[in-house]
Amino acid sequence: MSDDAEGLPDDAVSFVQRYIEEEHGYLSWLGTEVNELEPGRAVMTVPYDEKLTNTTDPPTVHGGIAATLIDTAGGIAQRTMLDDPLTGGVATVNLNVNYLRRAAGDLRATAEVVRSGGTIGVSTVTVVSQLPDRVQEDDEAFERWQGTTEEEAVATGQGAFRLFRD
Repeated sequence: MSDDAEGLPDDAVSFVQRYIEEEHGYLSWLGTEVNELEPGRAVMTVPYDEKLTNTTDPPTVHGGIAATLIDTAGGIAQRTMLDDPLTGGVATVNLNVNYLRRAAGDLRATAEVVRSGGTIGVSTVTVVSQLPDRVQEDDEAFERWQGTTEEEAVATGQGAFRLFRD
């Protein structure tokens, strides 16, 4: 976790991190990690796991994982804008995902709040990945690989969220 969480209560940062990483059934099962959290911004990752791949050769991470990161990171970024991130709430009302290229390694999402209004907030999110370390340039899988070998954006998205301010 980044030490850049100025403006957020320490208990709010630890609450979000613990909830996502340890207590949320689906997100915990994915192995989701909260890497950075500061007002108006959240960075989260899902590490590569074969259970999250499509049945392609070479395997690629299912697009739903990127969509999950866009939804979750965008909503968490909105939560940081609430007067009390621990008692307020956020619910997705609209989600848009644009897939740019195949993903095969860890996925990292960076969410930025565009607007946090009285009842609706909007976040933009970019998800990056790269060819995983397990595939080397001299491997047969590398020759078949059609994704990105450098860390590049694999998906972008925008979410609109209902904000429940106490």
